[in-house]
Amino acid sequence: MLVRACLLSAGLWSVVCGLRSILCPMRAIETNGVTLAVDDRGEGYPVMLVHGFPETSYSWRHVAPALHDAGFRVITYDLRGCGASSGPAEIESFSLVEQVGDLIGILDRLGIEQAAVVGHDWGSIILYAAALRHPDRISHVASLNVPYLGWPSGFPSIDAIRERFVDRLGYVLAFQQPGATEGRFDADPRDWMRRAFTGVAASPDFQTPEEFDTYVDAFVASGLTGLLNLYRNIDRNIESQADLAGRPLTQPSLLVTVDKGSGAAQRKWVMAWPSTCQTSRSHTSPTAATGHNRSSPIG
Repeated sequence: MLVRACLLSAGLWSVVCGLRSILCPMRAIETNGVTLAVDDRGEGYPVMLVHGFPETSYSWRHVAPALHDAGFRVITYDLRGCGASSGPAEIESFSLVEQVGDLIGILDRLGIEQAAVVGHDWGSIILYAAALRHPDRISHVASLNVPYLGWPSGFPSIDAIRERFVDRLGYVLAFQQPGATEGRFDADPRDWMRRAFTGVAASPDFQTPEEFDTYVDAFVASGLTGLLNLYRNIDRNIESQADLAGRPLTQPSLLVTVDKGSGAAQRKWVMAWPSTCQTSRSHTSPTAATGHNRSSPIG
């Protein structure tokens, strides 16, 4: 964030974003109080891809071309405060309400009435909230690794995590203090990113050194705060999405999981998936990297 702040104060952030747009063409779309970096290609049925943590739209670098070659219009974007997208300073500005507003705002600005949406990690949580809140705008739902279990906020409360789920979700607690994780990242960005990726990957070679460097460079420039603020809004999300609790997804829905490192908990999630979706199916990949969409069309 410090690098980004310096670039902003010097009037150079737009230059950095401009260079990125030359290397990886993206357009700036102003919506919902932020400027989002969006890649929009093709002329077929629209498919939007929403990334997770700690990622940018670069995570879809292999998926998007496969969909485009299949005849779809493919839209990817950097979440607010991440990559080349701007983000407010306030933590509450990264809640699900705002994230859903960004997703729908992009569709509005692109003149798209309905789209199929694919999410990964936090992208899936954002997708579920959008699909429940705006069922007329989301025609199909697909999620990588994260099932919809009947509550669109995606996480139990911070108190519940602290009391009952610290063994599985202790990292969420570590993210709560503003500046703490950012400080550890700033001290050694490459080490932090390496541990973040390899800690959940089924295979250590799921990305090339050049791909890893792209992520490091992106977060050195933008900082981690925008994505960490997703976790700092968990309780706020539970409150704002309470009216949707228990509501099933009405769209045709697909869940893609992996068979490496999934364990009993994920198998239980997959079994519960059909009960929360009116029309659903699931697929288990034997090769995809756990936790991160990798270089294959299915993530």
